[in-house]
This record gives sequence, C-alpha cells and structure tokens, in this order.
Amino acid sequence: MAVVKIKRPDLRTGEKLYLGALFKGFLVTLKHAIDSLRGKTRGAKAMGSSGLGATMQFPEQRWDDSMPDYYRGAPALVTDEQDRERCVSCQLCEFICPPKAIRIVPGEIPSDDPWAKVEKRPKEFEIDMIRCIYCGMCEEVCPEQAIYLRKDYLISGSSREEMVHDKKKLYEIGGKRVGLVNKWNELK
Repeated sequence: MAVVKIKRPDLRTGEKLYLGALFKGFLVTLKHAIDSLRGKTRGAKAMGSSGLGATMQFPEQRWDDSMPDYYRGAPALVTDEQDRERCVSCQLCEFICPPKAIRIVPGEIPSDDPWAKVEKRPKEFEIDMIRCIYCGMCEEVCPEQAIYLRKDYLISGSSREEMVHDKKKLYEIGGKRVGLVNKWNELK
C-alpha cells in the first residue's frame, strides 16, 4: 500500500493570526446590532417583538396566535363522544416510540361491560414527557385514533415524577374527539 504525503499550503502572517476572519465576524455582528436598533430585524414584526431584536418576551408574549398548523406538541389520549376509551392496548405506539417514552400495561374488559366486544383496554398508560421527542410516530401508527399530538408547548414540572403523565392525566389533557372510532364499528 502506497503512502501519499500531501503538503499543506503555507499560511501567510495574516492568515495565521485569523485577523481577517475576526474582522469579518465583527462586521456581521455590528450589522445585526445596527439593524435591530433601527427596528429592521428580520421576523421581529411576526413575533410581536419590541423592535430591539427578534427575541420574544416569553411570559408576556406567546406563540399561541402564530402557531403553525404542522406544529407537533405534547401527546395526549382522547375519548369519543360517549366518554369511551379509544385505546385498545395494541401497543403499537409503545413499540414504535424511538426514545421508549411510552409504557402500556394492557387490561381485560369485563364481559358484563356493554362494550365487551373490544378485547382489551389499557390498565396503565404512561408517557414520560422528559424522554418524549415529539416526533409524532405514536399518532401516525395508532389504528384507533386514540393518541394525538396537541399544540401544547408549555409542559413543566418540579420533579421527574410530575413529568410522567399517567392515563388519567393524558385523558384530561386530550379531551373528547368527535368522529368515527374504528373499535366501536359494528363491522369488526
């Protein structure tokens, strides 16, 4: 095997000191600073900025009004119009979740229940919001339209335990979803 040696080009004194690169960076920074003081910052009007930059003043200003349609936020479980669980514990969302943030323990539906034709429902359903990367794969893979990503971006907690949302919390966040639910369809 032949060894090929490549000689690096010799740098001039100005290039060795990086003065040209430092000066160009300083000029770019100075241009942005002057533009923000003149109120010409790109995107400042769209975010309702004070004019001194494109930074949103968070507690007072929120993204709620200008949230894009494609935004994916916090996952939540939903019920149908009659408060029935849509989730049938198929565990597809648990298997597809890249960071393994979803944990489901399936449970049986008693035979005396009026909706007993569905085989199971989740006994436990937890999503660890610290691990969740809001990718939307759980929503895409759900055959029963039971899990949705809401436009929620203000998720906070004072401990790790508070950031693990259980089934009750997920249904509370999700609410009701109107429309055809496959698991209640008589053709099944």
